Amino acid sequence: MERATTATTISSPQPKASRKNVKRKLIEQKYLLLMLVPAFLWAICFCYLPMAGLYMAFVNYQPALGNFWPNLFHSEFVGLDWFRYFFNNGDFLKIMRNTVASTMLTLLISFPMPIVIAIAISEIKGTLFKKTVQTMSYLPHFISWVIAANIIVTMLSSDGIVNKVLKLLQLTDQSILFLQEGPYFWWIVAFSNTWKDMGYNAIIFLAAISSINLDLYEAARVDGAGRFKQIWHITLPHLKPTIVILLILALGGVLNAGFDQHFLLGNGMNQEYSDVLSTYSFRYGLQNSMFSYASAVGLFNSVVAFILVVIVNYASKKWNNQSLF
Repeated sequence: MERATTATTISSPQPKASRKNVKRKLIEQKYLLLMLVPAFLWAICFCYLPMAGLYMAFVNYQPALGNFWPNLFHSEFVGLDWFRYFFNNGDFLKIMRNTVASTMLTLLISFPMPIVIAIAISEIKGTLFKKTVQTMSYLPHFISWVIAANIIVTMLSSDGIVNKVLKLLQLTDQSILFLQEGPYFWWIVAFSNTWKDMGYNAIIFLAAISSINLDLYEAARVDGAGRFKQIWHITLPHLKPTIVILLILALGGVLNAGFDQHFLLGNGMNQEYSDVLSTYSFRYGLQNSMFSYASAVGLFNSVVAFILVVIVNYASKKWNNQSLF
């Protein structure tokens, strides 16, 4: 009985001790926590407070003079009418086809490339050459899409370098009007996204590769494993958690085909293939002043993205025991 009382007496102060430890850590890390305050305020002001505007998707909002919020909350409530209009609209299937096809094709091409580049850069021995290649690979990421789109349009024009090379190789006799032929558009966007972001995205995989214990490679070399076997049996398995997390995030954005590239590279000739959810909501929201309809389309996009993230995360957790949350 005395032992049980003693054990109870000893174990009871643990919650107080843990609270003291948390308080002490907060005091010790107060300057780090202060550095988080601007990011926290930014997230509140620009990510969470604007979510009140989602109410616009359920009303018939008409812009009027005066304060925005009273006009919004006193607008006629129409419920899910805008969503029904979108689903029953003849454009729905075309928009969804373009969005999913463009995004999945981009994902299929652009997702493996940063992994390949990261492994290739990590295998380079010369430090100067290695840094030069790495810098050149992620430099396009910092180029504005306005400039990048002009570069792509110039290269794909009738007298651009792509048509000149095709004629030089005798693959075609006449210039191909790439941006005027709809079926080419998805491929153009996919390769453009890959070229622009593959080097920058490779930084994440390079960081993961740098954390691998070098003794594993040394042991593999002693056992007679070449570079390709080292990559297959050591590098790729250690990259698996990073690959899974990024794949979950990428699949969650399957309806986010990208506004800039589709708006800048699209035109009246290829609109049948270039019009995606983001450009569609922009056209109806800002150009046609159908703000509630555009909000409904944007909300639909966000809800589907959230559901996809949850589903893919659950599947990954069940099959690979790796997940985002």
